[in-house]
Parts: sequence; structure tokens; C-alpha cells
Amino acid sequence: MRRHLFTIIGILVCLSSANAQNSPKWTDKAKKAVVSVITYDNSNKIKSTGNGFFISADGVVLSDYSLFEGANRAVIVNADGKEIPVESIMGANAMYDIIKFKVSSEKKHPALEVAKNAPAVGETVYLLPYSTQKYADSEAGKVLKVDSIGTNGFYYTLDIKSSSKSISCPVMNANGQVIGLIQKSATEDAKEIYAIGASLAEALNISALSINDTYLSRINIKKALPDNEDQALIYIMMATGKISAEERLAILNDFVAKFPESTEGYLRRAAYYMDVNDENSWKLADSDMKSANSVSKKKSETDFNISKLIYTYNISIGDKKHNPNWTYEKAIDMINTTIASDPQPLYIQYRGDIYFAMKKYAEAFDNYQKVNQSPIAAPSTFFSASKAKQLTEGADMNEALALLDSAVVRLTKPYTADAAPYFYERADLKARIGKHREAVADYNTFYDIAVGNVNAQFYYQREQSEIQCKMFQQAIDDMNKAIELESDNFALWAEKGSLHMRVSQFNEAIAALEKAKSIDPKESSVYRMIGYCQIQSNNKKDGIANLTKAKEMGDTVAGTILEKMK
Repeated sequence: MRRHLFTIIGILVCLSSANAQNSPKWTDKAKKAVVSVITYDNSNKIKSTGNGFFISADGVVLSDYSLFEGANRAVIVNADGKEIPVESIMGANAMYDIIKFKVSSEKKHPALEVAKNAPAVGETVYLLPYSTQKYADSEAGKVLKVDSIGTNGFYYTLDIKSSSKSISCPVMNANGQVIGLIQKSATEDAKEIYAIGASLAEALNISALSINDTYLSRINIKKALPDNEDQALIYIMMATGKISAEERLAILNDFVAKFPESTEGYLRRAAYYMDVNDENSWKLADSDMKSANSVSKKKSETDFNISKLIYTYNISIGDKKHNPNWTYEKAIDMINTTIASDPQPLYIQYRGDIYFAMKKYAEAFDNYQKVNQSPIAAPSTFFSASKAKQLTEGADMNEALALLDSAVVRLTKPYTADAAPYFYERADLKARIGKHREAVADYNTFYDIAVGNVNAQFYYQREQSEIQCKMFQQAIDDMNKAIELESDNFALWAEKGSLHMRVSQFNEAIAALEKAKSIDPKESSVYRMIGYCQIQSNNKKDGIANLTKAKEMGDTVAGTILEKMK
């Protein structure tokens, strides 16, 4: 019995030795890089299982995209049977059914080296399956065909025995380098199998525009940031309006971890915490501002950006509870420090904006005027100076108008939509200081720039200046257009009635005023104007009745008219 036992053990040892001799010597080490992949749906139920393999010691894995489509989380199980969560998706290509992702890397993972060159047709390659067994064999076969994909990708046709359990397992060359991933066959008993080049999968990445990638959006697992800082910032900017607040914070955390020497991550995360606006978030925001300063290579620029954060916070906070340390005065102190070391016109303009928000219009004007004397003077800087001048107590409005003229003269023709606010503001100011004909001209320019896409308020404002210029038909036309846009607006119907009265069109006036009365029957002035128009139309009976009604409602002007009629 004992002799038979030794015989069996001897046979097993021989078989193991034979297998070891048939498999390349790198097999035992390489197989440790192959992993099992498990994905889960939004109910935390297993969605799919498959294979993958490490291509870097810090946890980068290649596998098939179809495993992840619709998944909410995923894990891998390594050769030691340890489960490791997937941290982020690093790129995907649904057409070739490949994906690159990263798992946590507290320690180095065994990884396969991706071959730089494709094997030749007829070369022997090896399929390396996932297995936790010590003596898992590789399957040898030949390369039947090599097709190129783009500049650095390959698609292989192979003569290797395989099954559905081999999908996304690595195909190795004789040197132990991975050349590709096994892909799904059209039929289970296919004589030939296919592999997508590992170099193509390795090159997958997240770019600034990946936020709009339809196939990536079908994976509900966090995406990695682009490796380039500028690209990562664009990605964050494009993602902000499409993701939840929690996802936004996660991306910002990733950015800080990936680019710890960049001020942008700390400043953007500080802005996030300031939006949250509770005492714990205040502390976190302050900490990030300090971190931004500690890594800054240009302190003046960082102080400027922090000042902007505080300014924006005060602009948006309104009447909500706010951090007493983040005041406009704090923003001014910081921008003053910045200007003391780097007196750029941009910083001076921004200081003007802070003073404007503080309603210190004279100080704002002084800063804007300094900018207007600098190389960055532009229509917008003259516009800002004019607004500050208009709001300064006792200011000469003609000086404010001159500043708007300076803004307009710097606009480029033909005028675009960006020029429209300048003409509208100048028209409004001209109307306020009695230059109505010039105001109408600016209103007309604004109308042309807007290609007629204006509101009822615009027509009303232009009508007011047209009346002063005795351009009555144009004024009537504008009131009709205004009413087309807001047919239930009492003030517009009342103004239309008043306008027709002015040009003695009493029937039209009465019709408009009756409409106004139907909208607001409690307004005494309407009864008075209707009564006046009726008397002018020789309908004294109804006219006196309406004037009496207006007087009873408290309209003193109606009472005066009645007294004069006695």
C-alpha cells in the first residue's frame, strides 16, 4: 500500500514537472498579475464577472468595458484571493470593448509589462488564465494575423484554445510581455479567437472632453482626472454643472491629491466649502486658503484670488448667515497687499469692483479711472467708471455720459451682441438728462444689435423719449408693440390711452383706457382720463359720471376739472 502511494506521488510530481517544463519560466510570476473583476448594480447586486490584469504596480488594470456598463461599483479579486475596490475609471473604448481602471494601492501589485511591438505572424504566444491554483498552466498557440488600429494599436487573430472564461485574460509573448486581451468570440466553438492589443488599452485616458463621453457616462463609477493639470481644470469646469455637490467635492479632492503643488485645487475647493457655508466648512475653506498660499509660487496672484473668493462670497451670501471674518474689508485688505507688491491694472480694477459692491462709489470711480489710464483700458472699464460716477452723490451726469461715450467709441464695428448694453445704458442716461433725440438714436442702435429681440420695457422706454421729441406715431407704434408682448399690463394700456389723449385721438384713448380699467378697476386716474376724453368727444353725461367716480375715489385732479366745468 505504501509503495503504491509513493508511486502516485511520483506520478504527480512528474506531471507537475512536465507542466512546468511546457510553460515558460515566467508563468508563475506573471499569473499573479491576473485578477477576477466583479461589478455591482445600483442595488449592490452582482452585475457581471470577468477577468483583467495589472499593467502597473500602483494598481492600473485592463479589462473589458461591457463588465462596467451600468455598474455602480466594482472590485477585483487578486491571485491571493484578496478583494480590492476599484477607485476610478481611467479610460474606456466601447467599440473595442476595453477599459482601464485603477484600484487602491497601499502596496505594490504584481504587474505585466505591455509589449511595445506586435508579434510576427506564426509566432508562439501564450494565454494566461485567471487562477488561484498554484499550477495553473498557460495555453500556447500561434499568431494567425495582425491588423493595425491607428498608429499604435493592433488586433490579433490567434490559434489558441479558449473559452468564455478567458475573456480579457492576457495574451503573452515568449518574453513574458503582454500583447493583448482576449475578446469575445462570435460562437463558443470558434476555431480562431481574437485579442485586442494591450498597447491600445494602455493608451486609454481621460481628457478634458471626457465628461461628454456617452460610454463613460454609462459607468456610474468615479472617473479619474486627466494627467495634465490644464486638462484636469477644464474637465472640472465642464463637469461642475452636470454632477452633484458630493461628486464635485470628490473631483476636487482628487485634483488636490494629484496636483498637490497647484494653488488651483485648494482655491476651488475653498470656493466649494464657502458655498456650503456652515461653520465646519468655514474652517475647511480657511485651511485650503492657507494651503494655497503655502504652495504658491506667486503670492500676489494667490492673494488676489483669495480676495476674489471673499468678494464673491459676500456678493452671493445675501441675508444668510455668513462668516464674520470674510468681509468686504478683508477683501480690500488682501487686494491692497497684492497691489502694494504688484500694482497691475487688473488688480486695481478689481479693487474698484469691491468698493462698488460696498457702495463706496467715489472710491470705485477713482480706481476705475486709474485703469482707464492704463494699457488695459477698454469699453468695460469706461462703462464701470460711468456707473460709479452716476451713483456718486452730487456727481455731474454729463461727466458720466462722457465716460459712456469713451466706452462706445472703443467698440469695434460691426457691433456684436456684446455692444448692446453700452448703447442701452447710454440711451437711458441721455433720457435722464433730457437728451431725448440722442437717446432715441441709441435705443434704435440697441434694437438693431438685438435684431428686434427686445421686451415690453424697452418699447416703453423708447416711447417716453419719442414723446419728448414729438415723434408721436413712433411712440404709438412702440406702445402697440409693448402691449403685444404684455397684453395684461395695466400700466401699458394706461400709457397708450394717455398717449392717444396727447394727440387728441379720444376714441382710441377711451378704448385703451377701458382695457386698463378692466385690468384694474380700482385705479381712479383711469376714470378721470376716460371722463376727460368723453367730454372732449361731446359726451358730457358719461364724462361727468366718470369724473365724479374718480373724485369719489380720491382723485383731486378730477375734482378740479369738475369745478372748472361749473
